[in-house]
Order: sequence, then C-alpha cells, then structure tokens
Amino acid sequence: MRLSVVVLALALLLGGCAGTQARHALGPDLAGKAGWDWRILPAGAFDLAVATAPEPARNSTLVAYIAGDGLAYITPTMPSMDPTPTDPDSLRMALKDISGAAVAWIGRPCQYTMPTYGRDCRTAYWTQARYAPVVIDSLNDALNTLKRRVGAKRLILVGYSGGGALAVLLAARRADVARVITVAGDLDLAFWTAERDLSPLQESIDPVSVAPELGKMPQIHFAGADDDTVGPAVTRAFMVELPPGSPARMIVVPGFTHFCCWAKDWPSLEREALTIRPNR
Repeated sequence: MRLSVVVLALALLLGGCAGTQARHALGPDLAGKAGWDWRILPAGAFDLAVATAPEPARNSTLVAYIAGDGLAYITPTMPSMDPTPTDPDSLRMALKDISGAAVAWIGRPCQYTMPTYGRDCRTAYWTQARYAPVVIDSLNDALNTLKRRVGAKRLILVGYSGGGALAVLLAARRADVARVITVAGDLDLAFWTAERDLSPLQESIDPVSVAPELGKMPQIHFAGADDDTVGPAVTRAFMVELPPGSPARMIVVPGFTHFCCWAKDWPSLEREALTIRPNR
C-alpha cells in the first residue's frame, strides 16, 4: 500500500511537470510557426514573455495584446504553481490581427518564464495581486519598449480576460492610447467577486475605480452571452460607471463562452471593433 502511494505521488509529479513543459512550449511554438519573434523582456520588476510580428515596419500605431490570467488556480482554492495558460487565447488572437499596424503580444508576469527568468515570481502575482501596481508598472514598461522598437506614436490595447482589466488600468495612466478593446474582461472586481462568492482581490487595483477617468477614451468591450466565468453582468457593471456620453460600447456575442470562440472568430470581431463608432 505504501509503495502504491509513492508510485501515485511520483506519477502525479511527473504528469504535472510534463503538463507544465507542454504549456511552456505552446506559446513559443505558435509564435515561431507564424514567423513571429519570441523573447523574454525585462520590464520593471518582472521578466515578461513577448511576441512581435515579423519584421515590423515602422508604424505610427502599435496594437498590443495583453494576455489573460492564465492558469491561476488548479482548483477553486488551490493556486497553480505556474500561471502559464493551457492555451494562449490572447496570442492566437494576436496572430490573426487584421489591423495592418505593428502588432505585439505581452504575457503576464511569471507566464512562460519560470524558473529560468522567474524574477519576483510569487503566487500572489497570479492570485490576489494579479492587478497590483507593480504588475501594471511592468506592463507599462514593456509597452514603452515595444513602442520604441517600431517607432509608434499611439497604442491600441487589446486585453483578453484579466488582460482586459489591465488594458483599462494602463489606458487610464497613459496619454498615447487611441482605443481600448476588451474581450471577456474582468472589469469590475468588486462586482465579480461578490457575484461569484470569491475572495476579494485585495492587493489588486479594481479597473472600475478608473472608469471616471476614461470619459473620452474610445472603448469596445466584448462579452460572451454564455460566459459563466466572468459574464456580461461584470461588463455592464463597469459600463455604468463611465461618465455620461463616454465613447464606449458593449457588444454581447451570442453563443460565446469565456474561452470559445474568441480566437477562432477574431478577424471579424476585430474588424467590428476597429471600424464601429463606440457609443452606448
């Protein structure tokens, strides 16, 4: 019996290692097959995985995709040891970008980087502190670096899931953001945690707290009608906190969940997000 327990524990450990290796390989593999450059970029307190479109011409606009929270938890109460996502939906979206601008994708702290480049990788940064000031600072530094590389003067921020929360928080502190697009974004943390009976993210900044500062920011917020992870109600809770007359629009997509089918249908969704006039 004791031997069986040891064998089972070893099998679980090896299976977990194999799963982590597969998750770490998927992002670089997708980027490489598309001819994109993949690298680890020192940015503030963290090392961030970033991918950029091949030979980006100098362009006045950079479309920057921000990754979601990844594999933050194994179970509702057990944090993951490594937040690298099982499938990088945000990267798949970036690889299908149709904007014609320079395009980049930015991973979140500790995704794809541990253990070799795991600077300051503590569990809090993909759980309670996933939207902490130090995380926002790191992404802000990465945007500055990527923007300089292509000579861009303005940004379009596209954030998926928790990346949508960070896109909003970044837009509130920068003067060069021309448009924000969120996809299944966690835009009101207080509403979301209360609705789902989750522990408050006490070490994070709530995106809804900066809504009053975004009264002039063009925004498109996509929500999946069948999303039971975040859901349209969270997006609506954010929308009502925007100043009256804000150039913002919420689009609820029938049949879509939190994971399906944003990457598959991204070209048509992005075309809509870039061409329509945001208004409620």
